[in-house]
Amino acid sequence: MRNRLIIVCSALVLALITVLIVPSLLTAQAQPQAQGQQIQGQGQGQGQGGRGRGGGGGRGQQPAPPSKPTPRWPDGRPMIGAPAGEKGIWGSCCGNLSNAQTPFQPWARALLEYRRSNEFEPHTRCKPSGGARQFVTPYGTEIVEAPDLQKVFIFDIGGPHTFREIFLDGKPHPKDLVPSYYGDSRGHWEGDTLIVETTGFNEGFWMDRAGSPHTEKLKFTERFTRTDYNTMRYEVTVDDPGAYTAPWTNTFQMRWNAGPELFEYVCQDNNFAPELLVGQEEKVDRTSTIIP
Repeated sequence: MRNRLIIVCSALVLALITVLIVPSLLTAQAQPQAQGQQIQGQGQGQGQGGRGRGGGGGRGQQPAPPSKPTPRWPDGRPMIGAPAGEKGIWGSCCGNLSNAQTPFQPWARALLEYRRSNEFEPHTRCKPSGGARQFVTPYGTEIVEAPDLQKVFIFDIGGPHTFREIFLDGKPHPKDLVPSYYGDSRGHWEGDTLIVETTGFNEGFWMDRAGSPHTEKLKFTERFTRTDYNTMRYEVTVDDPGAYTAPWTNTFQMRWNAGPELFEYVCQDNNFAPELLVGQEEKVDRTSTIIP
């Protein structure tokens, strides 16, 4: 009987050891292995040079490589388009020129608020977009320089497929300009900055995506400065005494997208913004069969 009791007690002690102690030992042995797997996984996410202590962040967090210097013409002036033998476009910028500090006249502020609620934007009706709005068209903007012609051409890719000319011949604006969507653009260089002054606008377009108003008195001054290969500083000054109480300025950046170029785009066939045609109204004037 005594021997049986000893055997039963020994079995109970062995069972307790199995239940309580062995799992703890197995967990302690597994922790270093799991930690090692975690460190290895982090290293794989970091890419080359990211393994081990002191590595960088995970995938997608690597710093962008430094940009190449600003490309230049033989005379030293910056190129604002693609260098010879290369292709590329500038990405969109400047969706809204105005802000809370913009010196609106009361009627202009009221019109902006109306446009925000009822986006009857002429651009969605395939009309040319002058001013900074030209740089907010889908698929970016292509700039082509023609030094022999003393001109710069600006093509909006995803718009009505029109283009703007910037004259660099030093001549003044023509007298008695007929108001147009793009106006008359005259440019000159000051150091590494191309300064373009445009006058002679009509009132048939929005000068930015938000709908900041303007009148035919608008003088639009742009400053293009390519600070490196991938970056264009774009500064805009709006001087329109018909809509604002004082001139005002805003600054943006465009990013270079190497590779793409101008392609065929039919505006009427690619109009995917029907809500911009009617705003909050119930219908829109369609007396024109192509451009409502």
